[in-house]
Amino acid sequence: MAEQTNTVAEPNTPEHTGRDFSLRAIIHNAGIGLALLGLILFFSIFTEHFLNPNNITNILTQITINLILAVGMTFVILIGGIDLSVGSVMAFAAVIAGKAITLPGFGTTEIILLACILAVTAGFACGLLNGLITSYWALPSFIITLGMLNIARGAALHVSDAQTIYSFPFAFEEFGSAQFYGVPVVFLVALALVLLAWFVLNRTVFGRLLYGIGNNEEAVRLAGHPVFWYKVAAFTICGLTAGIAAIVYMARLNIASPIAGIGFELNAIAAVIIGGTSLSGGRGSVIGTLLGAFIIGVLANGLILIGLSDFMRQMITGVVIIVAVILDYYRARYAKK
Repeated sequence: MAEQTNTVAEPNTPEHTGRDFSLRAIIHNAGIGLALLGLILFFSIFTEHFLNPNNITNILTQITINLILAVGMTFVILIGGIDLSVGSVMAFAAVIAGKAITLPGFGTTEIILLACILAVTAGFACGLLNGLITSYWALPSFIITLGMLNIARGAALHVSDAQTIYSFPFAFEEFGSAQFYGVPVVFLVALALVLLAWFVLNRTVFGRLLYGIGNNEEAVRLAGHPVFWYKVAAFTICGLTAGIAAIVYMARLNIASPIAGIGFELNAIAAVIIGGTSLSGGRGSVIGTLLGAFIIGVLANGLILIGLSDFMRQMITGVVIIVAVILDYYRARYAKK
């Protein structure tokens, strides 16, 4: 009797949909890029200083933290999850690092290195805990990360005694304001994370399986892959990027505040969704996330230059997010057809 094998077709991922996926991805990202170019053209015409080199540098600096958080958020949304805790985790990681960086008796290099390690470790731990709880009990990530949002914020306030920590070494502050041929070094750090995430998602088995989990989790499980640990890893990466964002935040502002990062999780989610990653998981790219972060940053900066109030800027940004979600709905319907 011929041996019967139980095979499960691998889910549609960047590596398994061939040229059609690549073409659609290029067209999709090109559409987002055209929207970004349209915004740049609009603000270039209707504002005087938008294309000023100093303003361009300012935009790159302003989007850095959101871009770093959005890179990690992309991993979570690709598997059909969401992480509402990243802003609070960033604040907690910053406070932990801030406490360390102000300790006496250490050399400048050693204390900065220790602070960075602690910030990344704090973010890693929070993301790992989110992933373990969400995956083990198969609970909605929305609820679990909402709980972590409060835990991390409370921990940040407790560790810092609700006080802002400041007086960091000059070398740390210098890193936050450094430029390389006019490009902020902190933005280059964020760009390096984007490239690393792109490689992981598009050129590794791990990345392909994250897409697969978002498309059809059961198929990936039946194929023999440890879905539990892949989902945990996605949340852990998201927490890790929150720790990196904390370092950039501290270097830029030279403070560590326990109330930092309020609302940052919404901006990160907005960048991912505007960039075309589906809220239902399985579709999207980190390049789209990069473009989405740029759209949010350019929109915010341009509206300020036009002279709109903060309330109007929030309303317009909200409209853009809603439109992006509606477009995602129609993209999903088109994909099913």
